[in-house]
Amino acid sequence: MSAGRLLNDIEVLEFLRTIRPADQRDLLRRFREIGASPDRFADYPERDSVGRSVGVHVFGRFAIKFWDDFPIGR
Repeated sequence: MSAGRLLNDIEVLEFLRTIRPADQRDLLRRFREIGASPDRFADYPERDSVGRSVGVHVFGRFAIKFWDDFPIGR
């Protein structure tokens, strides 16, 4: 099975530029881990504005929200 991909919003990339390099490295590492195994990192679910189930992962002082966009029937 191949690892998944984590696609980030442009606002996330802009935010990364504003934080300490150590935090940047830590978040990028965690993004890769979430991309590979999203089911391991959802601390709790919530619904977004369109009703999609979003996983929320608390990572230090950051909250990372993500959803699995795996195609059905693949």
